[in-house]
Amino acid sequence: MKHPRIFLMIMLTAALIILLCPIHADTGTQAVLYQTTFATDPHWTTNNQFSDYWDPIEEMYHFRIQPSTGNFAYTPPINYVNGSFTLEYDVNLTEVDPGATFRLGFTGTDMDFNKGPNAITAFTHTNDGLIMVLHEVTRSAIQNEVTSDPQTSSSSYTGPTVMYALNTTYHVEVDYNDDSKILTETVTNKETGQQLWSYLIDKGESLEGMNRIYLGNVGDYGTMGLFAEGWIDNVRLTAAVPATPTTPITQPTTPLPTYAPHPTTKTTTPVVFTPIPTTTKKSPSSGMVAIAALGIIGACAVAKTMNKKR
Repeated sequence: MKHPRIFLMIMLTAALIILLCPIHADTGTQAVLYQTTFATDPHWTTNNQFSDYWDPIEEMYHFRIQPSTGNFAYTPPINYVNGSFTLEYDVNLTEVDPGATFRLGFTGTDMDFNKGPNAITAFTHTNDGLIMVLHEVTRSAIQNEVTSDPQTSSSSYTGPTVMYALNTTYHVEVDYNDDSKILTETVTNKETGQQLWSYLIDKGESLEGMNRIYLGNVGDYGTMGLFAEGWIDNVRLTAAVPATPTTPITQPTTPLPTYAPHPTTKTTTPVVFTPIPTTTKKSPSSGMVAIAALGIIGACAVAKTMNKKR
């Protein structure tokens, strides 16, 4: 080759560009917006302390929900405006009567699963059995839902019918990708690690403006006297940190229904869960930066040598 030094300089420059590209792209970080293992009192708000309460002995949160009562429990306010997020929790359902439904999700102040914005997971008991549900309502009131039963008319799911089991601990993960506008639910058997069901909603509209994690049945006007009962644990919400400061969206306040408490004497034997470890997104290593620096030095040295020999 007639000009080996020119070729070497080009190669060093190309290597430098390749090394710097991932450093430039990795500008965002993931932040834990809310997390509780229920080892201490989470201070959730509820309108039925006899059915929904923190158990300090089991270190879990108990729920017993029935339709047409406006039953709810929710977290302290969460500082989220928009963007991608992941909601995770563990659940063990000890009783789900036919016609009863357990719901937990990320919602606005209305906490009505028929009103946006929300992204809600549900475990229900229909005529076809114990099935899972992924439900969303956008701020523009577009409502979408899929279930693990392809016979359900409102569901776009076309796979085999998948049912959950009572007295089994499941890890539920809901991922929202703000770039693709896709909301995905994945349910995994906590003990075996085997995935039970996973599906998505892809309607091309943004989710934004949620400010609390909630469980309950506000907006469910089914038959009273039917119960969805069990325990939740290890609730966590993570989201991308915005590059610039944003102003939270103020939610309109709607009066919430009251609940006439009915103590229950039923006892359950919960399963002790393992807290979910918090993951940290890794930044580019110092070794990559060092290699990039060597590339710059090498390019400069070659250029200087060429100038001297001209």
